[in-house]
Amino acid sequence: MPHSRYAVARRWLLFWTLFIGIGAAAGAVGMLLDPSGRALGMDAMLPYFQVLPFADALFQDFTFSGWALLIVNGLTNLTAAALLLARKRAGAVLGGVFGVTLMLWIGIQFYMFPPNFMSTIYFFFGLAQAATGWAACVFQRQEAFRFDPADYPHAGTDGKQLVVYFSRMGYGRKLAYERAERTGAAVYELRATERTEGTLGFWWCGRYGMHRWDMPIEPVTVDLTAFDHVTVCAPIWVFRLAAPVRTFCRAAAGKIKEVDYILVHHQNSCYENAAAEMDALLGIEHTALTSVRCRQGTYKEITP
Repeated sequence: MPHSRYAVARRWLLFWTLFIGIGAAAGAVGMLLDPSGRALGMDAMLPYFQVLPFADALFQDFTFSGWALLIVNGLTNLTAAALLLARKRAGAVLGGVFGVTLMLWIGIQFYMFPPNFMSTIYFFFGLAQAATGWAACVFQRQEAFRFDPADYPHAGTDGKQLVVYFSRMGYGRKLAYERAERTGAAVYELRATERTEGTLGFWWCGRYGMHRWDMPIEPVTVDLTAFDHVTVCAPIWVFRLAAPVRTFCRAAAGKIKEVDYILVHHQNSCYENAAAEMDALLGIEHTALTSVRCRQGTYKEITP
């Protein structure tokens, strides 16, 4: 079974929601059982509450603060934890949102109290929870993306056209097969010999992209000279052509008769710079450029 980044993020988010939720509920119960705050050693904090609106009515003891803590940080996080345990998508969304809520709660404390360790550390707890919730939402959408080559029965019916692609997450692969389905072109996948999968693969690929390095690929076994037209489907790494495709273009120089490009990325740009780089490497000008923005499996074609 493939490694699931969502499962890891979900477990960490479950930890944060339970940690914050149970802690908030316990603190709220202590305030409600002893509104004076003496049992929790909080009675000396009451004067600081007088800077808040309606202090005369709401903040003469810890009753209102206890209920607020229970509702805002206790029950909310425990609800998110229950949804995460039930494997509901809303659990990841709410878990991240309640991390932001905790940071706002602590922001009020920064206004009320002198600088202190407890408020500061809980602000960073909220930040970690919000970041984990965001990661869980992204990984969940990525892993929900599905692709089946059997859905493209016409791919490979035209022996004179070829679609070459490299895809780390599968998004470019789907675009390559969609083009092959329309044209009947054969499909060929470029495979890197470096690690490209998962979170570590993301950072490793980013290193190659940042330095504009070539990335070693497995030997190209298809005869490029046998095709009248080749489509190259390439991702964009750090605003430039993906390293494995750069390596392919160097190896394919002088072997391709006619070419067009499909570029896959996350921004609202056509990336003519990547197309120009491929032209220079292949020694041929492209006939067409299709630029597609893809965010967690949702596609949008970008036009100049």
